[in-house]
Order: sequence, then C-alpha cells, then structure tokens
Amino acid sequence: MDNLILNILTPLIIFAFIALFTLFAVYAERKIAGFVQDRLGPMETGKFGLLQTFADILKLLQKEFISPRAADRLLFALAPIVIFVAVFIGYSVMPWSPGLIPAQTHTGLFFIMAVVSIDAIGILMAGWGSNNKYSLLGAIRAISQMISYEIPIGLSLIAAVMISQTLDLSLIATNQGIEAQTDIFFLGIWQVNEIGGFLAWNIFQAPHLLIAYVIFFIASLAECNRAPFDIPEAESELIGGFHTEYGGIRFAFIFLAEYAMMFLVAMLGTVIFLGGWNTPLPNIGGLPLAHWTSGIIWGIFWTLSKSLFIVAVQIWIRWTLPRFRADQLMALCWKVLIPLAFVTMAISGLWRILVMI
Repeated sequence: MDNLILNILTPLIIFAFIALFTLFAVYAERKIAGFVQDRLGPMETGKFGLLQTFADILKLLQKEFISPRAADRLLFALAPIVIFVAVFIGYSVMPWSPGLIPAQTHTGLFFIMAVVSIDAIGILMAGWGSNNKYSLLGAIRAISQMISYEIPIGLSLIAAVMISQTLDLSLIATNQGIEAQTDIFFLGIWQVNEIGGFLAWNIFQAPHLLIAYVIFFIASLAECNRAPFDIPEAESELIGGFHTEYGGIRFAFIFLAEYAMMFLVAMLGTVIFLGGWNTPLPNIGGLPLAHWTSGIIWGIFWTLSKSLFIVAVQIWIRWTLPRFRADQLMALCWKVLIPLAFVTMAISGLWRILVMI
C-alpha cells in the first residue's frame, strides 16, 4: 500500500515542480528580456509583475477547445499530450540527491535518450494534424533539427560515459563526490578524493569533457528549440511554427513541455558533467565544507542551484544572439559539433588506456 501511494505521489510532485518552475521561469525570462532590451518587463499585475504569469495561465485555462475544421481531430488533440509526456517521463530516472531517485535503473541515461526522442513524434502529429502549411513546415524543421542535434548530444554523453564506465545516472553523480568508491584524479594526475568539491567533477577529472559539455549545451539548445536555434518557430516566416493552430490548455501543454525540456537537459548536464548533487565547495585546510554540505537536502539544493544557473544561461543566450539560418544550423551540427564530439570520444578512449589505468 505504501508503495502504491508513493508511486502515485511521485509523478504528482514532479508535475507540480515542473508547473511551478515554468511559472517562475517565464517570469524570469520576461524580466531578463526586459533588462537586456533596456526596459522593465512585466510591472502591472502584482508587485513587480509577479502575478503576470499566473494571469496568463488563468486565461489559457479558461479558453475553449478550438480545432480547425479541416484538421485531423485525433492527431490534433493527442499531439500536446505526447509532446509533454515524452519530456515528463524523462524526469523519472533523474537523481536529485543521494537516495532520492524516482525510478532507479542501471540504464538511466539510455532511457532518457530513448524516451525524450518520442517528442519528435508529437511535434509531427501537431504539424500534420493541424492541416496548416505553416504548422507542417514548422514541424518538419523542428524534427530535422532535433534528429540532427541528437547525434552530437549522444556522442558527447558517450565521451563522458567512457570515463564513468556506467549508464546509471546516480553512479555517475556518486563518482564525482566525496562518497566515490574509486580514486578521483584532477586532470588525471592529482588525487583529490579528500579534497572533493568541483575538482572531482567530470570536466576536471578529464578536461576534454569540458569541450564535450560545451557541445552538449549547444546541441541541447537546438533540442529545446531555443534561440539561436528557434527556426521551427520563426515568427517572421512561420507565424508560430508547429503550434500555430493551438490555443488554451493545449498550447499550455506545449509551452510547459518546452520549459520542462529546458530544465531536464540542464539537470542532465549537471549530473553527467558538473558533479550532480555534490557540492562545489572543497575541503581546504582541514575545514570539511564538502561533508557539511552533503545529504539529501543539500543534494537537492546543489542540483537545483546548478540546473537553474544553466537555465538562466539558456534564457540569457535567447535574448543575446540572433537566429541562425537553416543552412547555418545544419552546417554547425554536421561540420563542427559532430566531428568535435567524435574527437572527444577518441580522447576518452585514450584517457582510459593511458591515464585511468
């Protein structure tokens, strides 16, 4: 009975977190956009505009369901659900802190890569089911972009897996902290088990993984359809992209999926490359900072802090860089990121043989 209650509560808690994160992330994005453009952003609804996003959500919830007359009603209605559920299921294997993992599995990384790919099917359903040429073009662009950039994401993650020697996300995070069962070497030469902190992160254990993380981060922006890779939603060309015909709660679910995907890739990068739930504070001069800041509560704190910082960088980039052309986007993927990702994989193999013997 206890397991049944836990299995019901866990997805509800994750959904509540995604909804709450989206509310504040949208507000933060509007404020950051305002500051970048030398204006104030939302100011009228609530103190400093804090209630603006709540007002927008209430408006979306009250709108009626409208489907185009010539649309495929089944595909049109199911697409937002498929898009959101594909991203939502990815959270099931993400480790938040030691012992706090919704679904423990030895192939967590593989599971995330597989289930999040279903998102592309939902986008195709949305574009085709809308029976709108702009929606279909936006869907085709989005799918070609997502399929292409999944390759450098996968290769960069493989480079990290070759160093960690596991697909278990919790073990990858564990091996970057004070509870690691194996020796940790900074740059492969200086043992830092007792020091811990950021020196134990994968990007410092094997410095070429810093390049792998940069590749992962850039490709993850394209996976989320975020600027400068927001070609599928280019307003000047395609109005709203694959979700042109959507409104109300259906649009809200598509919007929710985008922000859920932003946090998911930020959290995945944190777990794989940036130490996961482990504190960046080292033990220096006999002051056991790393031990003081360990445990479930601190683990959640550090996971959230690192992930939210990455989300803030994603938002900042959106309002800083211009949009790529379609040919530039594909050239960056196939001519730059994928070759670099292969190089990081090769270096990981040599690193295991020559350094981590």
